[in-house]
Amino acid sequence: MTRHYNFCAGPAALPAVVLERARDEMLDYRGQGLSVMEMSHRSEGYIAIAEQAEADLRELLAIPANYKVLFTQGGATLQFAAVPFNLLGPGGTPNFLNTGIWSQKAIDEALHLGGAAHIAASSENSGHSAVPRPADIRLTDDAAYLHYTPNETIGGLAFDYVPEAYQPDGKEVPLVGDLSSTILSGPLDVSRFGVIYAGAQKNIGPAGLVVVIVRDDLLDRARADIPSLFSYQALARSGSMLNTPATYSWYLAGLVFQWLKHDIGGLAAMDAINERKAAKLYAAIDESGLYANPVALRNRSRMNVPFVLADQHLDAPFLAEAEAAGLLNLKGHRSVGGMRASLYNAVPEQAVDALVDFMADFEKRRG
Repeated sequence: MTRHYNFCAGPAALPAVVLERARDEMLDYRGQGLSVMEMSHRSEGYIAIAEQAEADLRELLAIPANYKVLFTQGGATLQFAAVPFNLLGPGGTPNFLNTGIWSQKAIDEALHLGGAAHIAASSENSGHSAVPRPADIRLTDDAAYLHYTPNETIGGLAFDYVPEAYQPDGKEVPLVGDLSSTILSGPLDVSRFGVIYAGAQKNIGPAGLVVVIVRDDLLDRARADIPSLFSYQALARSGSMLNTPATYSWYLAGLVFQWLKHDIGGLAAMDAINERKAAKLYAAIDESGLYANPVALRNRSRMNVPFVLADQHLDAPFLAEAEAAGLLNLKGHRSVGGMRASLYNAVPEQAVDALVDFMADFEKRRG
């Protein structure tokens, strides 16, 4: 069997050792005579899996004790609605930093649910090629929270700072982050956030799971009309088992957490690997005459690297030849075109080396 290098933005690559362990445990999980997919989520065996996954995630991210960790469903897109439902009970206006397609989707959902959304700062004037600077952020006097997307998966635009969120009178405004494409890619100060949410299918595990990390004091701010499955408080009280959870995705996420802890050596080590991978690819782009990346240097994403070819007529042969070389899913998002290489945690450094070599060879032959 030959495994190719997968640069997909999501569902994304998973570590080979995780897939191998899941394969070995597929039919008989640790002598229990059944697959994890067949286990009751209420059973002692599955509860142990769930609790270990949460403990490992807390250790990796050094999550403070006054935060709940939820394993829920619906993708990060569901959280575009869940966040306003959970935080707008006392009133106020949701504030947003608009830096691309995914932050805009969160804004649209807030407008749909409540009719109000304040854009505290935007990168639209730059064509979403540079994030707003801290001095550009203007919150409303009644800001209920500030939502931002630290890394825009489609545009490859990343924040180089964590925003400070305070009302003009100095009152703290909870910071909400959609960390779907950056969580676990390096160390993170969770205490800077009120709510963190992340779809699993990039750095956590397979699709079908969402991790939400929410500070305890925000659990009682929900709107009265919140659907029960959206409620952070209800999910926290039930141990994320208000309904049947995505049990197999949760199990696989737990294996990824163990891989990060034991095989990689923690998030500082993962951070160094990701830094090397991104640096190699950006160097190949910047030193070429065929490839270009439009994002400001300080805001280049390490996880999602978009690039265009100087001659668009070369796009199709580039993709065809890349796939033949075992370099998969390099086509850019349909809304922006070009190419995109997603370098999530499970994409090995050898994959980047192979891509860089291919790009150089393609330019030599076609450029």
